[in-house]
Amino acid sequence: MTTSQLDLADWRRRVGELYAAVRMEKDAETGHMLWRSGRDELFRNHPQSPLPADDPLRDTGLPYWPYDPNLRFELELHPTPEPAQLSLSTDGDHITQLTWIGYLELPAPLSATLDVWWLEQYAGGIFVPVRDGSAGSTSYGGGRYALDTTKGADLGGSGDGLVVDLNFLYHPSCRYDPAWQCPLAPIGNTFAAPVLAGEKL
Repeated sequence: MTTSQLDLADWRRRVGELYAAVRMEKDAETGHMLWRSGRDELFRNHPQSPLPADDPLRDTGLPYWPYDPNLRFELELHPTPEPAQLSLSTDGDHITQLTWIGYLELPAPLSATLDVWWLEQYAGGIFVPVRDGSAGSTSYGGGRYALDTTKGADLGGSGDGLVVDLNFLYHPSCRYDPAWQCPLAPIGNTFAAPVLAGEKL
């Protein structure tokens, strides 16, 4: 195994540990602060950081909107009306295979649905990308990720529900470095209302 592969394994391990610490935190806003500081540390110093070596974000940290407690939800996962597969293009020439496993209903004022996908790569995992009305202006045009449990981005849940906290929306690595391959939000994860929470440009 090469050094870069070991570094990538360590990156994923640290991301998983960071989200585990967030899930243990009783106060959601404190957990969010922990998440931000942990991500800044990874992006600043880790050899797998997608930031170029001279990127000023290494010094300033990643930009976010202020935490909004009204954008944290525990949502029921509604079953799909029928099974569906999706071959989703990344921002490069690669294809990601997904299976549609259900959808979430975001309450007003967003009043939107989000498809929930199972990534067929690796060992599988829940994947919830979001392309809201801020995309292309104050957030990355390809959208952001709410959950990607394959990579450790998991806020938890219980029974038939998932915790979706839109303050934890983050840009995929391809926003910083085109060498990364990132599946972008499909139509069922796109809605017009802007979400002024999470990571921003």
